[in-house]
Amino acid sequence: MNEIIQTICVLALPVIFAITLHEAAHAYVARLFGDPTASQLGRVSLNPAKHIDPVGTILVPVGILLMSKLLGGSPLLFGWAKPVPVDFGRLHRPKQDMLWVALAGPGANLLMALIWAFVCGMLISRGIRDGFMFEVSLVGIQINLSLMALNLLPVLPLDGGRVLFSLLPNRYAWQFGRLEPYGMLIVIVLLFSGILDALMYPVMSLAPWLVRIFV
Repeated sequence: MNEIIQTICVLALPVIFAITLHEAAHAYVARLFGDPTASQLGRVSLNPAKHIDPVGTILVPVGILLMSKLLGGSPLLFGWAKPVPVDFGRLHRPKQDMLWVALAGPGANLLMALIWAFVCGMLISRGIRDGFMFEVSLVGIQINLSLMALNLLPVLPLDGGRVLFSLLPNRYAWQFGRLEPYGMLIVIVLLFSGILDALMYPVMSLAPWLVRIFV
């Protein structure tokens, strides 16, 4: 039980900020490009409490973590925050601006990965390669790169799908948009087939390189 509590303590801060600030970034950029929907709901905020979904951000990740530990497997993590409502029709240029709104979330995760890499690099430069803060910084890098890689997959309704929709000519974009109801099913198939790991590997492999920047 002590090991489980320690794992939760290490994961809590980087995971909550990775998930919630991803959504806050979407809200901010949507407002910047003309859609005040999320702003009117108080979602343009760095306060994680504005974005936490009690089930998706707390109960599900903790439950999955407990089950994986109790069953003797490696720690697993999955969760979500409250999605930011974006009315694409209210953007200045709906199809074009969709790209920037979509990229804001993964961009926030990249920024947070760099911040955690800075913390990790500073600790290493001082000869510290273990301990609570070191473990937290490693998790911060990994979880943010993981969320960035996952969300950049060119599958609707993920951010990468929105980016692809924005870049495609109108005729092909609307055809691509018809696949959105099947998007999460596609992600699940990729996950259980092992293809998802291969697709995410190039981004995940950046972790050591990011740390070396600051050592």
